[in-house]
Amino acid sequence: SLRERGSALTVLHGRPEVELAKLDVDAVLFSADVSPYARARDERIANGIAVEGTYVIDLDDIEPRKVFSPWQRAWSSLPRRHVLPAPRAIPSPEPAMGSDPSPEKVGRGLTPPQNWGGALIKSLQIGPGVPEPVREPGERAARAALGAWLDGPVDAYGAKRSPRVQLESSVEATSSRLSPYFRWGCLSPRECEQQALDRGTGGAKAWVRQLAWRDFHAHNLLHHPENVRLEQQERFRGLEFDDAPERLAAWQEGRTGFPLVDAGMRELAATGFMHNRVRLVCGSFLTKELHLDWRLGEDHFARLLLCGEPAQNNGNWQWIAGTGTDPAPYFRRMYNPALHQQRFDPDGTYVRRWVPELRDVPDEHLAEPWRMRDRPFSAMEYPDPIVDRKIERERAGERYRAATSG
Repeated sequence: SLRERGSALTVLHGRPEVELAKLDVDAVLFSADVSPYARARDERIANGIAVEGTYVIDLDDIEPRKVFSPWQRAWSSLPRRHVLPAPRAIPSPEPAMGSDPSPEKVGRGLTPPQNWGGALIKSLQIGPGVPEPVREPGERAARAALGAWLDGPVDAYGAKRSPRVQLESSVEATSSRLSPYFRWGCLSPRECEQQALDRGTGGAKAWVRQLAWRDFHAHNLLHHPENVRLEQQERFRGLEFDDAPERLAAWQEGRTGFPLVDAGMRELAATGFMHNRVRLVCGSFLTKELHLDWRLGEDHFARLLLCGEPAQNNGNWQWIAGTGTDPAPYFRRMYNPALHQQRFDPDGTYVRRWVPELRDVPDEHLAEPWRMRDRPFSAMEYPDPIVDRKIERERAGERYRAATSG
């Protein structure tokens, strides 16, 4: 895209404040970010100018609030930046000393978490239909995906995003799966908002509300940078967690014995993506049934999610753990995996896709296969539940009540 406009891309390796200082430029402009690491890095850049672009609004233009709904009403009333086309021509920079002329060579691989059972995922008999990764990278691919989403599927978003957990290959996919493009700056959220509002349907407006949630989490981390290490609600900073690495490993590897949880964790490992509804179920299970620290879940998601930017990852994990914004009683966000599976994946398409051991289990037993008297042979390798939910729900209640009363 730069070459088409008469310009070029320079790739430098090293600390930004060192490498950028070598360039003969009047100013360095970059997209504003909110994580403590990014803000500290950007402050070290001489002649650095942070510009908005990765969020719908300028985050400094709104007052902090703990609850989303009133914040979203204020967000909706703010003036918006104009959506501008790309310039037809851009001056070409002078080649920098030591620049890399081949930016396609700068890829970096993920380092799997210690003791992560990646071999389990590789051994799954996963057939065609789900890309690896879930999205093709790049701005052109992002714009094509946005156009496809706004050309019809978005219209049913408000009604269809909850009834079923759909596969990416389904024509009725209930998730845009555009979040990786937002994470890596391939799409402008402001432009997406404008195009969705121009569409004018109820589904498009419901999708815009999710863009507001993204801004909300970013705004919250901007004003509460301590959230990356601590619970935002101070009353929960004494919440007791278990030290159970074997339970953590079972959760990471998708072998908890709860099919919807395991399907989600395996989808994440294979594609770098997980449907939002399933993310909530997996997060609730880790914090409420396994009694493990939400930071362990946040770290695992950060390693594998293609859309795992710090503000969204932290905001969502603290939301489901009940320690962050939009506070609600702990039991309001204690999700039963079996009930959610029956509601959002009633014919078992999603679970059978990612947990092929259960492919021959009848629908009526798929959410709780351990209750079957005679399991199919293929299901014999699938583990029994690693915890008793009834007992663990009571333990979770005791811990949350103790934290708030103490």
